[in-house]
Amino acid sequence: MLSNQPMYTGMIPVQPGSGSGSTPAEQPQGAAHPDATKPRMFTGRSSLPAPRTESIQRLYSVPEYMRVAAQHWSRIENQADQSVRSARLAASVIFVRDGDNGLETILTYRPGCSPLGIVAFPGGAVREDDSHPLPWHGPSPEAWRKKLHFDSVDSARASVIAAIRESFEETGILLAGSDSQSVAEYSAGDEHMCQRSAVALEDRSFNEFLRLTGLQARTDLLRAVDRWQSPDFFHKRFDTSYFTAAIPVGQRAKLLREKGVWGDWINVRQLLAERNTTALGDAIGQENTVGKKLEELIAPGVMCMLESLAKADSTVAWLAKSRTVRVQKPTLVTSGNSCMLSFMDVVPVAPKTGRFGAVPAAEKPVADKNAEGTFTGALKTIAPTTKRTA
Repeated sequence: MLSNQPMYTGMIPVQPGSGSGSTPAEQPQGAAHPDATKPRMFTGRSSLPAPRTESIQRLYSVPEYMRVAAQHWSRIENQADQSVRSARLAASVIFVRDGDNGLETILTYRPGCSPLGIVAFPGGAVREDDSHPLPWHGPSPEAWRKKLHFDSVDSARASVIAAIRESFEETGILLAGSDSQSVAEYSAGDEHMCQRSAVALEDRSFNEFLRLTGLQARTDLLRAVDRWQSPDFFHKRFDTSYFTAAIPVGQRAKLLREKGVWGDWINVRQLLAERNTTALGDAIGQENTVGKKLEELIAPGVMCMLESLAKADSTVAWLAKSRTVRVQKPTLVTSGNSCMLSFMDVVPVAPKTGRFGAVPAAEKPVADKNAEGTFTGALKTIAPTTKRTA
């Protein structure tokens, strides 16, 4: 049976105030109370949520092969008048697998003065034919364009294909299949190595290789991570899109016979725990790596991604992580006669230090090798720096 009892609607009724002209006797003829049609609603929120992240300035040593160019650039009075070389598109893939203590990833040695770093994830420069349409499974080129913040679809397509092609050339890992549910199986024979060599030496395009083998690119196996651009002062600049992926079942990595010098699966937490030693450089054993610490071997973007990898407890957690791709470019700053690379990094909110750039030594987190699943890297502290302006 229905009742004449008023129904509760969740609205807080407006109470008339004394002497406010809100009673019928005090209101003008035909006038309604101004709040009568605006009941107050309870939203469940009393204040804005506290921020979860903040941006801090990171300072990074200029790699040895960039120092001459950096010192020359820092002495120029009017840097705004200097011509900056255009950045060539490049792509790199962070392959991951579960290890005994966190994730492991593939790092390779890169001869010469690669803007990707002396030691980096597999990758390289985009080729002209990487932008040519080819059959693939996964997000559309337009979806990749939006995700990676490119101006053109061709740039996005080329970066994605370059990531798959370079991975195939350098490591033998092939992110391709005959359909959306299959992935090519690894072949350890000479024929597989010869196909990789032909693509690497540009005797055969990657598009042609896929067509001859009846395979299609599996771009859905890639996850976008970030974009990093080389600093303005360097003469060989890259605009590198970083992706991440797991190793397909049945495949394993093997260096390219003609070009491979060193490459290995590295435990990320152990690597960062030994960042102030020369362990990695000595293990590689090359003239420009022996006796050098981690920061002297890798680029700032690679360091940031290694730090992020160290926080993940499993491959599934790393690949499922929600990301917003950022376009980062280190800038040159000076401190006395020293040059440093500066960039902004997004980190969890921490107590304000009131200092420029880095966390004071007393507040630096310490890596605990025995702590399962934990590692936080310490920032490099230097004196306050200023950027030379016009």
